[in-house]
Amino acid sequence: MQTVGIKALKNNLSAYIRAVEAGETVRVTDRGRVVAELVPARAHLEPTTDEERMAQLVREGLVRPAKKRLTGPPKRIGNIPFDEIMRQLDADREDR
Repeated sequence: MQTVGIKALKNNLSAYIRAVEAGETVRVTDRGRVVAELVPARAHLEPTTDEERMAQLVREGLVRPAKKRLTGPPKRIGNIPFDEIMRQLDADREDR
């Protein structure tokens, strides 16, 4: 991964574009602070499987992988009769 200032990038843009085209990532800095990244285009690398799509979403920070695998369906919560639900709601709302 290369790091380059804005002025140097502007003066040697073609060389940096060739490096990115070859698969390298170039970080662009402004006064020592990273402000952008040039990365290879991924339009032709669209994920084809669910696993590839999930990996892409994880890389992009849009999802987090599960901490542990599911071992079966979630535990069922017992059914509560409607009258009981209404009594609990009324009790919760008494102070209003």
